[in-house]
Amino acid sequence: MDRKLLDLLCSPDTRQPLALLESRGLDALNRAIAAGQVRRADGSPQAAPLREALVTRDRKQVYRVDDGIPVLLVEEALATAQVADFPSA
Repeated sequence: MDRKLLDLLCSPDTRQPLALLESRGLDALNRAIAAGQVRRADGSPQAAPLREALVTRDRKQVYRVDDGIPVLLVEEALATAQVADFPSA
């Protein structure tokens, strides 16, 4: 993802800055997705694993990135509280 674009992005509901989710967080999230434990904010299941994602500064929400395009919709956010082993930092 383009660094200049990333510097401009923020969470649409909390206005917190976003950062690329590191591999440990992405792995933990994808394990929970594979186990059917992850739902989007609108209640729909997140069935497909993520190749890239953005995380809020407080690490409570994740937004997926599809083909290099951030999906910054409040209803598409993934709460990290659903992932038992989501790393704190």
